[in-house]
Amino acid sequence: MGSIWLSTIGSVVPRGGSYLAVLLLLLLSCSTFTPTEAYDALDPTGNITIKWDVISWTPDGYVAVVTMYNFQQYRHIQAPGWTLGWTWAKKEVIWNMMGSQTTEQGDCSKFKTGIPHCCKKDPTVVDLLPGTPYNQQIANCCKGGVLNSWGQDPNNAVSSFQVSVGSAGTTNKTVKLPRNFTLKAPGPGYTCGPAKIVRPTKFITNDKRRTTQALMTWNVTCTYSQFLAQKTPSCCVSLSSFYNDTVVNCPTCTCGCQNKTEPGSCVNPDSPHLASVVSSASSKDINTPLVQCTSHMCPIRVHWHVKLNYKEYWRIKITITNFNYRMNYSQWNLVVQHPNFDNITQLFSFQYKPLTPYDGLNDTAMLWGVKFYNDFLSTAGPLGNVQSELLFRKDKSTFTFDKGWAFPRRIYFNGDNCVMPPPDAYPWLPNASSKLVFSLLSTVIATLASLLILLNQS
Repeated sequence: MGSIWLSTIGSVVPRGGSYLAVLLLLLLSCSTFTPTEAYDALDPTGNITIKWDVISWTPDGYVAVVTMYNFQQYRHIQAPGWTLGWTWAKKEVIWNMMGSQTTEQGDCSKFKTGIPHCCKKDPTVVDLLPGTPYNQQIANCCKGGVLNSWGQDPNNAVSSFQVSVGSAGTTNKTVKLPRNFTLKAPGPGYTCGPAKIVRPTKFITNDKRRTTQALMTWNVTCTYSQFLAQKTPSCCVSLSSFYNDTVVNCPTCTCGCQNKTEPGSCVNPDSPHLASVVSSASSKDINTPLVQCTSHMCPIRVHWHVKLNYKEYWRIKITITNFNYRMNYSQWNLVVQHPNFDNITQLFSFQYKPLTPYDGLNDTAMLWGVKFYNDFLSTAGPLGNVQSELLFRKDKSTFTFDKGWAFPRRIYFNGDNCVMPPPDAYPWLPNASSKLVFSLLSTVIATLASLLILLNQS
């Protein structure tokens, strides 16, 4: 009996067998993926892990230190910062907090004395601001919710707060884990899985002579999806080269189209009332971009220019331009994928770190600004750009300017994938274009010659 090969599930199914069984198997395989999972090919293990460590029991509950670790290589949380929420399993209340606060207290009218910090079934927690009094702080708190990426600044990729929970269990067996965790950073994009009890965290004293451990520990893992974070892209890429006068702009309407029926949808940089327009719009939601009127309407554009060609090296220039009048970017970063990053020789005014999520493959780099020099990307305007040049050593076995090889395969800005121009729009080598013109010219001449021969014969 004949058979067909199903490459998606790696099994052989009889041709005359039931296709219903195959369909059920595919449905079962798809059901194993939960909505909390997200995947980034350049950072396959990146996530934000939230760890709850119960450090002491109280007469009606427990005290826990909640620590947020940003294990993402290049995606960070910038101002106005993270917002963490959950739903209590029973009728728990928060007696007090250190290093953070809830945004609402809720209805605590049933308490006659000793009013709790929060009585809501679904509290929402935010970080405290820098400058908070020391008696309200704990370690790694009070950064305004800003959380840097693990690959760029691991020392500032951790945030913590302490919470005292009442009306809760007082032993490992009676504590009920919170549910329905949410993380906004500051908008949507993160999906959190359920809390899972793990091995208690161990703590080493300052003198390193004694180890203690938490009474109970559970973890929550949150992963990011750009599709959940925003409906439209947030950045685009333009290209140019020394060997072609053509500048390939970002594709038209990449991040949206100019709405001529709504004058406030973008800002004309030549407007005589530019300052008043920007200041009045700045009072609105900071997460909604107010962009300069362009053909692509993106808040961020990354320009890659192939600048010079040497005997054994070649040089490119990267320029990042901010078209958003409502937001500046501190601690920005750029992730670029190109096969010649395994032979990068020198950078000018950018920091560099190779990203090697897969063994034997070194084609991805993370770039960011030099502290106090260009690590701050200002809002749209004369200062709203940063730039640098990169020098690569040629590998004679792979190097070429032909067929767009010199241009990046993929670019991320602050963790979001930027839209590239279509490959057929890349700047052509002059000899490649001349070959095309010569080929077309030869075809035309051959056709005319054939017509003349036919006319003469007739």
